[in-house]
Amino acid sequence: MDTYTLHRGTAPLLISLPHDGTAVPADIAARLTDSARSVPDTDWHVSRLYDFARELGASMIVPIYSRYVIDLNRPEDDVSLYPGQNTTGLCPHVQFSGEPVYRDGHDPDETEVAERVERYWRPYHRALAGELQRIHARHGRARLWEGHSIRGVVPFLFEGRLPDLNLGTSAGASCSPPLQSRLESVLASQDGYDFIVNGRFKGGYITREYGDPAKGVDAVQLEISQRIYMDESSFEWDEEKAARTQAVLRELIGQMLA
Repeated sequence: MDTYTLHRGTAPLLISLPHDGTAVPADIAARLTDSARSVPDTDWHVSRLYDFARELGASMIVPIYSRYVIDLNRPEDDVSLYPGQNTTGLCPHVQFSGEPVYRDGHDPDETEVAERVERYWRPYHRALAGELQRIHARHGRARLWEGHSIRGVVPFLFEGRLPDLNLGTSAGASCSPPLQSRLESVLASQDGYDFIVNGRFKGGYITREYGDPAKGVDAVQLEISQRIYMDESSFEWDEEKAARTQAVLRELIGQMLA
């Protein structure tokens, strides 16, 4: 069963989009609440947003299935990435709205979660790790870009309004200081969007697990507020907004390729 797509490029960069998938197997979908069936917490359109990077030689890995099936950016033991703060887990039981994902009595048990790890989580991570190894062997280094997006106001997860662009490097542990500095310079040189570095979203499991600058693997996460490239209510792509956002993303990806 195919659970992801992998485009292999020629440059020393892999773009991972672990929350882009929208598919839900029928047996799981039948157990979801009405509001969850539309998979509202998808990182909508991020593969389209980053499609330009293929032309620059980047590799790209994209899941087919929704984060409601399994969250690929969580550790398989489901330890919280943000202790003491609201978050969602490996097989989410709650939506970002605070509403339940499953109808009463239909949440997955430990056995089902373990089965989903084997069926969906491990294949993605094996492919991701393998592509980083291939890139590193070819170029002597590898860079990983974690592309994410989220509604700009999600009271369940954070207070107030999320900045437009949220760069995370696990507080500097997942990428080299010079690379982080160059990325920050790109953000500081533009005036179209506000930004923060290592704020509420400082990097999820993938950034923290695979980033190892001492071994030549730099990992960076960018969480984008969806308001800057789409309509948050309808989930529709906005061509004009997206073009402006992509102009900044091109500069950031350019620094990852430098």
